[in-house]
Amino acid sequence: MEKQWKRPHRLVLVPCPFQGHINPMLHLGYILHSKGFSITISHTQFNFPNTANHPDFHFLPIVDGFSDRVVSSGNFIDVISSFNNNCRAPLEESLALVMETREYDGEITCIIYDEYMYFAAAVAKHLKLPSIILRTSSAIHDLTYNAIPGLLKDGHISTQDADPILLESVPGLHPLRFKDLPITNFKSINDLLQLIANAHETRTSAAIIWNTMDCLEGKSLAQLQQQSQVPLFAIGPFHKIAPAKSCSILEEDTNCIEWLDKQACNSVIYISLGSIASMDKKELAEMEWGLANSQQHFLWVVRPDPTTTCSEWTDSLPEGFIEAIGERGCIVKWAPQKEVLAHGAVGGFWSHCGWNSTLEGLCEGVPMICQPYFGDQWVHARYLTQVWRTGQEWGDNMERGEIERAVRRLIVDKEGKEMRQRAVHLKEKIDICMSEGGGSYNSLYELVGYILSLKIA
Repeated sequence: MEKQWKRPHRLVLVPCPFQGHINPMLHLGYILHSKGFSITISHTQFNFPNTANHPDFHFLPIVDGFSDRVVSSGNFIDVISSFNNNCRAPLEESLALVMETREYDGEITCIIYDEYMYFAAAVAKHLKLPSIILRTSSAIHDLTYNAIPGLLKDGHISTQDADPILLESVPGLHPLRFKDLPITNFKSINDLLQLIANAHETRTSAAIIWNTMDCLEGKSLAQLQQQSQVPLFAIGPFHKIAPAKSCSILEEDTNCIEWLDKQACNSVIYISLGSIASMDKKELAEMEWGLANSQQHFLWVVRPDPTTTCSEWTDSLPEGFIEAIGERGCIVKWAPQKEVLAHGAVGGFWSHCGWNSTLEGLCEGVPMICQPYFGDQWVHARYLTQVWRTGQEWGDNMERGEIERAVRRLIVDKEGKEMRQRAVHLKEKIDICMSEGGGSYNSLYELVGYILSLKIA
């Protein structure tokens, strides 16, 4: 797919400013840049990326008027509402000025925005520009969100109970149980319904891009296309297709790769529970001694507690722990996860099952221990254990004996080896999907043509 035009076409990308959303948007930027488009990233001041890490892009800051109080509230809906209330006028003014002064080489062809930054659709409409939505989670998660209003109407869930702990199957969403629905961490289901209505409304956007692939979610994508009035383009996995290095906004400790180089094939379990979820001190201690007692090698991401009074980061570890693990363990604040999971020494992944981590594990054929915390993580954990069968479910008991047994089951026992075989087989399918003639390859080719056709129209 060589670029087919002489004058540059510029795309404006508007990411949601959180780690799990910034990564796929930047990767999408690199993918489209490799196809000949010029890329402008219009990003909030909050979590603004290091532009020196992305010299191929132009960056256009959005004045967001964001306060630390809103972030620290932990209320995702309030945070998203603040972005959408505060950012429309600044983005509109900035892009209007760019278009008037022709500041950049190439006319703006399209605005591509994260589904939660839906104010960008109104900006595009006002400026008479086409817009496209990026969905950064899985297709099955979207289907699950779409089903919630009907489940509420039919009385399967209640506005008074936003956190059911039911093991019964959800009608029409097998194998999901009610406990797997992404309705936790909301004050009420009414709040969630409002978020769904705002984020999932297509508005005037012309298409939807998905960071997934038909070999993994073909059935779900087909259902979504039947429900949608605009074309869908499943061109994932972005992180494997993008000709880019890390897009992390957190500093990565690459020294762990040297440690991995010294370990035997499939001998290491990698533990990372994402950039948001955290353990309390008791759970942390149980994890520490469970890993130590397993006698298995491990690479563990432990994010520093910002409230700690320890002078050194490792001071929070229990006395005697470092001596007990010796050379078997490596502990870092943040790891280059894509590189870690692709390393031959890694034989298992203990994950929170965010979509980026889920894809990164699947793409490298690494089986998982699934410990979801909120949102779409529950959906992905259920699919990993019941549909793709490359993961084992973790319960609520953070007890060192259970942790020891889970680690050994994944790395040493027959059950883990069988999961690894299935994971490798699924990796091969994903590789074919990305290669010439595969589903993602073809969808990307179609997307490029579609974007160019929008400009002509």
